[in-house]
Amino acid sequence: MSKIKIAIAGLGNCASALIQGIQFYKNKKKKDVIGLMHWDIGGYKPKDIEIVAAFDIDRRKVGKDVSVAIFQPPNCTKIFCKDIPKTKVIVRMGKILDSFADHMNYYNKEYTFVLSDQKELTQEEIIQDLKTSKADILINYLPVGSEKAANFYAECALKAKVGFINCMPVFIASDPIWAQRFKKDNTPIIGDDIKSQLGATIVHRVLTNLFKKRGVKLMRTYQLNTGGNTDFLNMLDRNRLISKKHSKTEAVQSQTENRLKNENIHIGPSDWVPWQRDNKIGFIRMEGNIFGDIPIDLELRLSVEDSPNSAGVVIDAIRCIKLALDRNHGGVLYNPSSYFMKHPPIQYSDDEAYQRTEEFIKVFSEAKVPLIDKMIKQNEKSAD
Repeated sequence: MSKIKIAIAGLGNCASALIQGIQFYKNKKKKDVIGLMHWDIGGYKPKDIEIVAAFDIDRRKVGKDVSVAIFQPPNCTKIFCKDIPKTKVIVRMGKILDSFADHMNYYNKEYTFVLSDQKELTQEEIIQDLKTSKADILINYLPVGSEKAANFYAECALKAKVGFINCMPVFIASDPIWAQRFKKDNTPIIGDDIKSQLGATIVHRVLTNLFKKRGVKLMRTYQLNTGGNTDFLNMLDRNRLISKKHSKTEAVQSQTENRLKNENIHIGPSDWVPWQRDNKIGFIRMEGNIFGDIPIDLELRLSVEDSPNSAGVVIDAIRCIKLALDRNHGGVLYNPSSYFMKHPPIQYSDDEAYQRTEEFIKVFSEAKVPLIDKMIKQNEKSAD
């Protein structure tokens, strides 16, 4: 198989986990693999993914080989594959815009971004980098709240004609105007806001759906999350949380039988605990009524390494985008978006989203044009 060439905007913990994972699985056999949803997608395996361009704004990363940059502060995710070969890809200075939160200036540099003094690349220079590197896909790993910067990189992807994976909660794939632009330019996109492999959101969604299926009336619920990485520090600025909170809340609301009133559902990041580092702890409480209108409550605590949990999904999103590129299909990839993302254009139950994603992989792998066309028409009709 040909290589899948990826570019990354934001070389933080999630990028570190993804790049470690690509190397970790490189020499594995299918029978030995733990932690992948799919070993093979359309003939593409993890070893077929190659990083060819990277952009960041931190002076400890800019100017370094990607293999070195991913282990620089403030990155703190667990190192499960320390021997990363030199990539010969040097991290270039990206565009800052709103990707740096002012309150970072008041914390220890071990935990914060430290702005590089190198000149920011222009949009034209980034587009040229994407073209020169022959990138197939640009992955957006920018910090929560980077509305302008996320739109900037989405524009770069469109103009460079590379696929786009939007891993953060700025609404691009789920915005009708952006979606139409990606369709018009025949450029595939998966988004928005990555749903972890086994994180608080998917667990909360599945339990909410279970309440519905078992006839339990959900009365109120919360999901509280703490973590010690830079993502959680960034989110101490509540003004940057608007889209994140909306994304996580809608992911759960979409699974309820009847929407809960705002005062009866609270979902979002709660606090930054430095010693947790990349470990995220989620607390879920659900209160409802069962047979005879008798109260029931459920409490759950989930502890997980945040960034590998994300990478386990992105590694599949990359290969789904590549299948679309191989078949010359652009626009929103609705089925994979519904399974991989918290805020896709169309929300399904996770069971249905899984089945639709499996169907996407099968149809696009077999390259049966009539079936691809039929799937696309059905999805576009559902999205309207």
